[in-house]
Amino acid sequence: MELAPIALFVYNRPDHTKQTVESLQKNALSKESELFIFSDGPKNDAAKKQVMEVRDYIKTISGFKRVNIIEKEKNSGLANSIIAGVTELCERFGSVIVLEDDLIVSPHFLEYMNAALERYEKNERVMQISGFMFPVELKALTDAVFLPFTSSWGWATWQRAWQQFDPEMKGYDNLHANPALRRRFDLDGSYPYYKMLEAQRRGRIDSWAIRWYLSVFIAGGLVLHPARSLVCNGGFDNSGIHCCSSNMPFITPLCDIRVIKFPVRPELARREYEICKSFLNSLNLTLVGRMKELFNEFVKISI
Repeated sequence: MELAPIALFVYNRPDHTKQTVESLQKNALSKESELFIFSDGPKNDAAKKQVMEVRDYIKTISGFKRVNIIEKEKNSGLANSIIAGVTELCERFGSVIVLEDDLIVSPHFLEYMNAALERYEKNERVMQISGFMFPVELKALTDAVFLPFTSSWGWATWQRAWQQFDPEMKGYDNLHANPALRRRFDLDGSYPYYKMLEAQRRGRIDSWAIRWYLSVFIAGGLVLHPARSLVCNGGFDNSGIHCCSSNMPFITPLCDIRVIKFPVRPELARREYEICKSFLNSLNLTLVGRMKELFNEFVKISI
């Protein structure tokens, strides 16, 4: 199996970056994987010191087949950085595994990602592989399930899918004109994605992820999610641009079990989808409002 390159996007959090890298290094496939680290430039003078600390650290990283460092002199912002980096690696390699600097992954994360990328490579309906799952108990007969929403917490895709990414949000007009379609976009009213899309159009947020979800939704795509999460977000400590300190109910411990049994066909797991929607609906409305702010760079839970 030809392993997909790993894209890691970093900025000004050396401790979080180290945590992410160390969790990746615990994966058996790390030694055979090529790592591309995209280091965004500082937004202002105050950010320079920590950006340089991150850059000093990433130059010491080993444990991968090759480590490639791409340093930006100017600040592009997370959305632009991810769009450019994913586009570049998809064009060069045909697929990519994507991480940000606040994520901790399971020792089985790379095995799952690469196996799923290979298994569904030619299936046009499958547009993303997600490493994250809500803290819900699914009763699936497989170790992973197909759901209709994306995730930005540890994910992968192929060039054939990413080339359908629509940064201009042309699909918005369809949603705007069709209330039933808008409701489906919001996971039958479980989460206000459409409001996030409106905020993106008005320039109130700058999110690659809401645009990617719209692209997948308009294409009728599916996303493979593990039945138990292989990714945990460690950024809820006021250290990140889009995450803050919070006792968030969807933070879940990492699954230490290999994902072996995959769905034979790309079909929506309807029972598991209902469980996910029930979880989102159960969240306190005040919390949902806060989540919209926390996840503008997401659809961070996609949620």
